[in-house]
Amino acid sequence: MNRLLLITLLFSLLACNDDDGMTDMPNPTEDTPNILLIIADDLGKDAISGFSEGSIKPNTPNIDAIRTSGISFANFWVYPTCSPTRASILTGKYGYRTGVKWASDELDLSETSLQKYINDQTNSGYSTAIVGKWHLSGSNGTFNPEVFGIDYYAGLIRGESQSYYNWLLTEDGAGNIVTDYTTTKFTDLAIDWIDQQEKPWFMWLAYNAPHTPFHVPPNEMHSQGSLPAYVNGMDEMPYYMAAIEAMDFQIGRMLDNIPLEERENTIIIFIGDNGTPNQVAQAPYTFLTAKGSLNQGGINVPMFISGKGVSRTGNDDNLITSTDLFATISELAGVSVNKIHDSQSFKPLLSQSSTIRNFQYAEKEDGTNDLWTISNGDYKLIKSANGSDEFYNLNNDPYEQNNLLNGTLSSAQLSAKAALEAELLNIRQ
Repeated sequence: MNRLLLITLLFSLLACNDDDGMTDMPNPTEDTPNILLIIADDLGKDAISGFSEGSIKPNTPNIDAIRTSGISFANFWVYPTCSPTRASILTGKYGYRTGVKWASDELDLSETSLQKYINDQTNSGYSTAIVGKWHLSGSNGTFNPEVFGIDYYAGLIRGESQSYYNWLLTEDGAGNIVTDYTTTKFTDLAIDWIDQQEKPWFMWLAYNAPHTPFHVPPNEMHSQGSLPAYVNGMDEMPYYMAAIEAMDFQIGRMLDNIPLEERENTIIIFIGDNGTPNQVAQAPYTFLTAKGSLNQGGINVPMFISGKGVSRTGNDDNLITSTDLFATISELAGVSVNKIHDSQSFKPLLSQSSTIRNFQYAEKEDGTNDLWTISNGDYKLIKSANGSDEFYNLNNDPYEQNNLLNGTLSSAQLSAKAALEAELLNIRQ
């Protein structure tokens, strides 16, 4: 009798364990893809193939392959400079909530990073790394981003490197001057880390390319010809294009290094962190409506997604913001989350057509200007703390040439403006 009770109890315990999640644990090959987030620094739609903006395009076969084998998001909004975009992805929050609203603002240590959130929710199911540009700790050159719950960090802590060939590499909180070309070195570090992983991994690879300084990459990495050393006054465009092509070259090298089976279980997300540098902005953008502005040229940037779980191809016009990458990547990693903070998961769009957002939001506070912008896809409102507002119909004026507030608004325009203002108030309350 005691033996029968013991057997019964054993089966009951096993059943309880199944109910507690053992049978629901993600399949390591089907439900836990590797996640590769690639961030290009200062890359607008005018500087990459796949968009009508811009007439001069770099030769980027590897980035093109990511785009053509997956989805290109045409209405992806970020912030007008790099730090707030990165903070919004890392936290899933708008900049006014974290205090990171412009380049070099510092992210408070109280914030929960995307990497920590994923591992808190999945019982440390992922290995996580950030390699490359950080730029969320001001001028602190000894800061270690691993304090945010990231397993591994190595890269450029501060913003702009003074030289792509002589720069300060921070790893494990210690800095060393290296002379390897930054784009190559970041790729080497990413490859080495990925090679060491024995469980699903999330690699955040943040190149500082093609951010200034304009320079000549190694010749084998670009097709811009024999460029002399750049000096002020030269045409910047071929140098900018060369930096993009060198980044593409290294992306190809990294992807080729990942074994086929592991590569097939990897989802790749490629984005620009803000618009093109003002000196090389191409029509229909201008010097004043590219990087640093809340115009489309400053905040509407490329996002291409392909790989594991991406069954759709072509263009998607959903309104997406950089904050949405927090919930989306979390859900890709197996976290049961659809919306958190200011982040809305768009994971469903990878396999089916649907509507994720009705509005998208961005902001700018650079110490002089305090601005917010909101759009419903048809109309876009830019509000300023000083009252100099702008209002555009993006359907017939996609590059914001005609501020409707300079004339008399129709009843439909008044209604659209009121709806945007109400949602803006809701977002910022």
